[in-house]
Amino acid sequence: MTVSAPELLLPAPVLVVEDEPLLQQRLRAVLLALGYTADALLFVASLAEARECLAQQPVALALVDLHLPDGDGCELIAQLRADDPGLGILVVSAWSSEDAILGALRAGATGYVLKERDDVEVQISIRSVLRGGAPIDPFIARRILAFLPEELSSPPAVGTAPALEGGLSEREHEILRLVADGLSNREIAEQLFLSRYTVESHIKRVYRKLAVSSRTGAVYKARSRGWLG
Repeated sequence: MTVSAPELLLPAPVLVVEDEPLLQQRLRAVLLALGYTADALLFVASLAEARECLAQQPVALALVDLHLPDGDGCELIAQLRADDPGLGILVVSAWSSEDAILGALRAGATGYVLKERDDVEVQISIRSVLRGGAPIDPFIARRILAFLPEELSSPPAVGTAPALEGGLSEREHEILRLVADGLSNREIAEQLFLSRYTVESHIKRVYRKLAVSSRTGAVYKARSRGWLG
């Protein structure tokens, strides 16, 4: 049984961070069943590969394992959330310890589903993220409820970094400044050693976050808020 999603808008590309080949194949099949095309899917097997991929282009959805060959997937989740506060990030992991669960959610994961779930359940979790939901595996939800009183009694974390203005990432601020300087997308791409597609994707994200529809509107709103000096 598969769950099709013709009514969903399918944001792309999708970054899948998973080091096990069989799990990669499974998630590929799940995403294809949802309506994605193969060229919209980016598969990487480590934190280093994920960061290299993100340096080339932004992504619109991320499925992230926590136990990776070169580190903890929570590090990548935190980076993804800092770069795009609105990004859908679904943890697909075999880990169900309290540290893993809370670490992922604190880092900015949108949802958490266990690998042991069948394909339909994983598809349902992805569909929920695509619709703006925050799906939590039932087993994970029970664990959270079990230690929630202890969490509520813990002191708040201190020293967290403040969000950038307007929820823009560092790269988006950089590109917005170059737009304000009058550079074209091609000129910005050449200066930052990015593809024009990547620059255009970043600019579209800036438009969405600032609720504008043009370069002039983005620059005007940023200047009116004092972001461009």
